[in-house]
Amino acid sequence: MENSLKINKTTIVVKKGDITKENVDAIVNAANPYLQHGGGVAWAIVKDNPIIQKESDRLIMEIGRVEVGNAVYTTGGNLAKYVIHAVGPKWGEGDEERKLRNAIYNALKLATELKVKSIAIPAVSCGTYGFPKEKGTEIIINTIVDFLKNNKTTLELIKCVDIDDEVVEGFNKALNKVKMNFNG
Repeated sequence: MENSLKINKTTIVVKKGDITKENVDAIVNAANPYLQHGGGVAWAIVKDNPIIQKESDRLIMEIGRVEVGNAVYTTGGNLAKYVIHAVGPKWGEGDEERKLRNAIYNALKLATELKVKSIAIPAVSCGTYGFPKEKGTEIIINTIVDFLKNNKTTLELIKCVDIDDEVVEGFNKALNKVKMNFNG
């Protein structure tokens, strides 16, 4: 059974699964600043969708790099309408918590600007970037909740999706903590 919480008109759902199999308008990619999608979630997203890497390369030619904490988008190939590339921090680089909050906030803001109704978000920075999973998933859930409480959005469904049991457990724990303190 999926764990969920509704805030205003948006439902947050925690789900174990393959983010590339989600039926959503946008998928968030845990990206690096140069949008080279060679491993983890990024590789899963582009491996059958070379157009996403081609668009990423063109974008980087224009802007140089994406700053940590920011997000940009490309089309989503056969996965979704869009892929939103959120650049989270590497653990140990300094100010990681603020940077992760910014990456998630900016991904949600961009999704709203694109008029997205549904989005799937992985545990940005909690894989190869080494961000502690429990801390990272809590920051991601809390950022989503804060965004929904403080911003108008087109989002109706936000899925926190990952294949890693520890990450899913972290998302569930964080969402349950919010539910215990929620008065929405």
